Amino acid sequence: MNYPDALAWLYATQLTGIKLGLETVRRLLDAVGFETRARILHVAGTNGKGSVCAMLDAVCRAEGLRTGLFTSPHLVSFRERVRLDGRPIPETAVAEGLTRLRDLTADWNPPPTFFEYVTVLALDWLGRQHVDVIVLETGLGGRLDATNALTPAVSVVTSVDCDHMAWLGDTLAAIAGEKAGIIKPGVPVVSAPQDPAAADVIARTAAERGSELRVVHAPLPADWTLALPGTHQRINAAVALAALDAAGIGTTERARREGLAGVEWPGRFQRLENGRFVLDGAHNPAAARRLAHTWHEEYGGHHRATLVLGVLRDKDLAAICRAVAPLAARALAVPVRSPRAAAPEEICAALALVAPGLEVRTAPSLGEALAEACEHPEPVLVAGSFFLVGETLALLTDQDVPLESAQ
Repeated sequence: MNYPDALAWLYATQLTGIKLGLETVRRLLDAVGFETRARILHVAGTNGKGSVCAMLDAVCRAEGLRTGLFTSPHLVSFRERVRLDGRPIPETAVAEGLTRLRDLTADWNPPPTFFEYVTVLALDWLGRQHVDVIVLETGLGGRLDATNALTPAVSVVTSVDCDHMAWLGDTLAAIAGEKAGIIKPGVPVVSAPQDPAAADVIARTAAERGSELRVVHAPLPADWTLALPGTHQRINAAVALAALDAAGIGTTERARREGLAGVEWPGRFQRLENGRFVLDGAHNPAAARRLAHTWHEEYGGHHRATLVLGVLRDKDLAAICRAVAPLAARALAVPVRSPRAAAPEEICAALALVAPGLEVRTAPSLGEALAEACEHPEPVLVAGSFFLVGETLALLTDQDVPLESAQ
């Protein structure tokens, strides 16, 4: 298969849905003959795990370590999910790797899922590049996530909150139990500050498995430059540095400062065109609250935006709207390029309930919403879904809008 055909085949596997468990991914890793001597840094959590992964990657690269990075979802290009020394996986490697996986599993029943295929594609390719470090972000949960098939040098749990409750449980303790499932016997654990219910589960799991736990409470010092805005990102940075220490990966202060000062992680309070646009994948209530907090930190309490909001229907729409509505001078509800999208009319109704005086209307497309938003003097804040952020990035940077992907 060539690159477009390989992606078309891969996206078609989404029809099999989500299947949590490790048996298939382990079988698939054995089938490709995966092996690596790289130290694996495994990161789970509800929010912040991608940012921590990006920081770990940036610091390791600044130290001169050959570094692989696996994250999800992508925003514009599928190749963003797998990186070697900061560069996306080549199209040829995606095509060849997926062709091989398709042929290996042609008679498997049931076949691997989308995320299992992508995880093994990433690990197999990175293993062949003889990397020193692999930074590995979980997809959904942790305990039964495909990335949990390996034993890392450190397990990291970022902020745990309520999301994906249909899969992970309907209480914070249950969700924390799934995230804490990445903790391996004797492997050190680093955790961000947690709600007491989540903290108790993580501490208990670490103790049961004989894993040393370090909870990071102090943020990155104020005299250190961090490229990503927001107080929460300074906590994430401190978590990343603690994880490097726990994993025994020696990095100099120079590399740490350089990596954090230059780290890039698109779609997280990302400013484009000198701040005319702010993009943030605030796709659950906790992320939306952090977006609001960062907005006030960066712009003050009275600065408003033209809000362009698109949300998936399986999210807590009311809570997201409560968090972001106070930032808006007006709001445009748009469709998200996903079969899971909430209808713009539903978003409008939710916004009207939490902010009765707010000017709210629907727009038939993101492009039309951005054009209308630019007629107003306020900055344009695009939020609610990484699908929407990815499409916005594609439009604003003249890239092709990506095919749909799992999120």
